[in-house]
Amino acid sequence: MGREQQGSVGFIGLGTMGREMARNLLEAGFAVRVFDIASTAIDELVARGAEAASSPADAARNADIAITMLPDTPQVEEVVLGAGGLLADPPRGRLVVDMSTISPVAVQRMAAELKAVGIDMLDAPVSGGPVGAKNAALSIMVGGDAEAFARALPFFEAMGTTINHVGGPGSGQAVKLCNQLICGINIQAICEALALGRAFGVDLDQLRQVLLGGSAASWMLDRLGPSMIAGDDAAGFRIDLMLKDLRLVQEQALALSVPLPATALVTSQYVEARAHGEGANGNQALFRVYDRMANQPRHPGNG
Repeated sequence: MGREQQGSVGFIGLGTMGREMARNLLEAGFAVRVFDIASTAIDELVARGAEAASSPADAARNADIAITMLPDTPQVEEVVLGAGGLLADPPRGRLVVDMSTISPVAVQRMAAELKAVGIDMLDAPVSGGPVGAKNAALSIMVGGDAEAFARALPFFEAMGTTINHVGGPGSGQAVKLCNQLICGINIQAICEALALGRAFGVDLDQLRQVLLGGSAASWMLDRLGPSMIAGDDAAGFRIDLMLKDLRLVQEQALALSVPLPATALVTSQYVEARAHGEGANGNQALFRVYDRMANQPRHPGNG
């Protein structure tokens, strides 16, 4: 444990990201009570000093803040609004923070229902992936009331380094969807560049290094490029999760009458990847879509 305990957290959802975020809260000195549908995930955090909970409400009941980190909108709605959920049995501090990536409209609806009974809700999705979660270096985009944001800030500071309050309820999710739109299109652009370079017979490791030295440089090229080239599909952020995020982007764009042609194209590539059994693989596996489309065999050292 790092510092003296300075507050209590009910943390619900201990997946790849959530378990690291909960661990960082523990290491920052907060008392953390955890729940997940997988008992092994709970056991791992208990071994690090957390308390085990038997349900989401049990995790949150005596906490200053309840944090959810769950796969999609239905799971968050169930935890917040479902029978025995946080609306019926709120945290002691009457502050709920969802750090998942879900529908902004759903956030606005849940926030309104919670507010009606005196509970504040923040939507605080994150960017930075498993590495950012592990290193407490996430970017956190927060929507909701400014006073509630101030109360939650010490907890955010234990998990991230770039923390921004971006507006009212749902605004954090809107900004996160913009982030995912850019990430998806950037990954697709890298795949296309590597496929073209490979067709010319260019060494892909050298191509990546050259591109990183110029205006085409990006976080995705730096972090995912080596895995694309090596054919390493180990999951960091899975194809299925990115496809979920792109679906949310397109739903909001349709509702707001905003045309997003490039997003539509990359979404179709992710659908193709999942159709070929890549859903549980990392984002970099999108490059195999281009293996198939261009019928380009892989060679050692050249993707």
